[in-house]
Amino acid sequence: MKLNRRHLLGAMVAGGAGLVATRSLAATLCGEMPALLPHALAALELNAGRIAQRDRIGIVNFSAHSRLPRFQLIDLQGGQVLKTMLVAHGSGSDPGATGWTERFSNRAGSNASSKGVFVTGQTYVGKHGRSRKLIGLEPQNEAAERRAIVIHGADYVSQGLALEQGRIGRSQGCFAVSRAEIGDLLEMLGEGRMLYAWKG
Repeated sequence: MKLNRRHLLGAMVAGGAGLVATRSLAATLCGEMPALLPHALAALELNAGRIAQRDRIGIVNFSAHSRLPRFQLIDLQGGQVLKTMLVAHGSGSDPGATGWTERFSNRAGSNASSKGVFVTGQTYVGKHGRSRKLIGLEPQNEAAERRAIVIHGADYVSQGLALEQGRIGRSQGCFAVSRAEIGDLLEMLGEGRMLYAWKG
């Protein structure tokens, strides 16, 4: 979905957005931007008091099939998409392994993805290597930290797999990206930034 300045400004006004970063984005916006961007900007403004860093945000569009790059990292100050990558959803969200996200859950043991607004936490080294914690800011994802829903790299996320089997693998609810992308993503979407995940 192409968003010109007028459309974006309208979305920002409707969402009550008043951040310097979003004004900068509107002033410099060009080309293709994520369809969920107006919703993400409104969510960023709504949660401004709980999100310390508002220069960059991550957007995951769970309406798209898993074979498509549906995780976008946005530079709000520069008004551009910095990175677009594949991201897995949970097996509990796609029990038939179709590649489509069908359902969401906030329940421990569901192995499902959660949607909504998250703030990024600290990095740590776990069973998937270097990863980043996530804290859910809404009732539909507030258990994310207790469920250990994080951003991590995984061998089951790659362009090769997407081409070979028509979809990538599934996580246990985490936002898993390719091993090749995880290092850059962890650095660029550092602690205290928003990750917005949604299915329209």
